[in-house]
Amino acid sequence: MNGPSLALRQRSLGDPSAEFPLFPPLTRGCPRTSTDEIAYPLEITYDYARVDPRLFEQEPGTDLARWSPLLPPLEAPTLGEGGTPLVEFDGIYVKDESRNPTWSHKDRLNRVTVSAAVASGAPGVVVASSGNHGASAAAYAARAGLPAIVLTSADSPPAVQAFARAYGAKVVSVPAEARWPLLREVVDRLGYHPVSNQTVTHTGHPFGPEGYKTIAYELFLQLGGVPAAVFTPTGYAELLYGMWKGFVELRLLGLTEAVPRMFSCETAAGGPHARALATGAPAAIVELAASDAYGIAGQVGGHRGVVAVRDSGGEALLVTDEELRAAQRDLARQGLWQELSGAAGLAGHRKLRRDFDGPVVCVATSSGFKDVGVGVERFPVLENPTLDDLAPDA
Repeated sequence: MNGPSLALRQRSLGDPSAEFPLFPPLTRGCPRTSTDEIAYPLEITYDYARVDPRLFEQEPGTDLARWSPLLPPLEAPTLGEGGTPLVEFDGIYVKDESRNPTWSHKDRLNRVTVSAAVASGAPGVVVASSGNHGASAAAYAARAGLPAIVLTSADSPPAVQAFARAYGAKVVSVPAEARWPLLREVVDRLGYHPVSNQTVTHTGHPFGPEGYKTIAYELFLQLGGVPAAVFTPTGYAELLYGMWKGFVELRLLGLTEAVPRMFSCETAAGGPHARALATGAPAAIVELAASDAYGIAGQVGGHRGVVAVRDSGGEALLVTDEELRAAQRDLARQGLWQELSGAAGLAGHRKLRRDFDGPVVCVATSSGFKDVGVGVERFPVLENPTLDDLAPDA
């Protein structure tokens, strides 16, 4: 039923008529449609007529290989990614991606992108990341037997740097502005396969969002249909676009007539996708203020997020750190501890204050262990504890 990949080729989001062979992955955006000001991502096309409809009769368990016909070739071994729970909370559903092998949604992307590195015969993997992406890439590279270089900024959480180092990656802290030029040099001179962005506006790896489609497939099975709305923490919008593409494919395959409205949830400190959508631009670069939500705080947006929000009839939402902390606290009190960025979906839903005719899903992306300052605070020791000291906090 699962069978081999039905992936055909790469196609530009700037001009769908601009198509390229499936390999090599074009990791610097579309060479035909991109300009000095805007780089257009590529996506993967498939032979949909050959998809066995029984593919969507299975349980939504772990290992993305269960969806192999609708993914690029999976040459890297699994770590058991996917199959994450859908938890009811306060009238909505939370898709808890912190249950993945390295505790974030990035495992879905890296199963696919590290597979591309293996299929391309690359000697290693390189990534510029201050958090989840670097740790996940390091884990999947280690599982595939490839060395990994992780270029991180000096102010990234020490716990996350230790996380990536635990997998044997070469983790180097450099000034933020030096990460991408150095990454390109590693690619050009060492031949390592890049699994993060190299372009002026975000394009990233063309295979990456394909891994995120599987969240849409799982939601379809878990809900018995598609949700009415999906609220997603949004940095570069690969997650947002990948899910949107998955829902569009479900409609294309005749499994549903409806598709959800997609809502990007960005930190108010930046918000490049909100800017692009407000101005009608294909992508935007903005000034970035201070934010503790480092996982989604970025200056650079990409065209993928614009496509997902615009074509679904959704909206771009901006949330403050205070709104994120309130959502993070309430999720934790339901047993769902997310990093600050991971609570953006719930914060965005609450900010919108809108009812929908059908299920609402807020994606929660990453464990609270990844947050800034976690593990630093020391707590007092009670020398002569009494029962009164054990009373629950009000």
